Amino acid sequence: MPATDDFSNGFTENRHGDNRLRRVFPILWNDLFFDKALLAIGNILFVVGLSFVIGLERTFRFFFQKHKMKATSFFLGGVFVVLIGWPMVGMVLEIYGFFLLFRGFFPVVIGFIRRVPILGYLLNLPGISGIVDKVGESNNMV
Repeated sequence: MPATDDFSNGFTENRHGDNRLRRVFPILWNDLFFDKALLAIGNILFVVGLSFVIGLERTFRFFFQKHKMKATSFFLGGVFVVLIGWPMVGMVLEIYGFFLLFRGFFPVVIGFIRRVPILGYLLNLPGISGIVDKVGESNNMV
């Protein structure tokens, strides 16, 4: 029969393994976040998902409108740059193109979020409300 001092419930024995995981997961996150294959799959799934939601013809019309050619060029150029192996540069180009493409939706999204109880309160805080108001005022139609 073991002595009461030797008894362990298992919680204290695993603290070293938990510390190792705390160091490993951020490294894995960085490796997987900037993995060009996963980014390419995400880009393809984004465009395919948009096509499923609004249809192929409307997706094509959305991306290739005359006033959105700069945004489409940045977004698709970012996809291409990711595919050739520069994921950081490609993601910056994609994010810029994404914001140019979808900036007409931001006022709608911000208006909706302002009606959600806790999030609306956070968006109306003094430091945040000015930024949100600037993002929310868009004169560009989708």
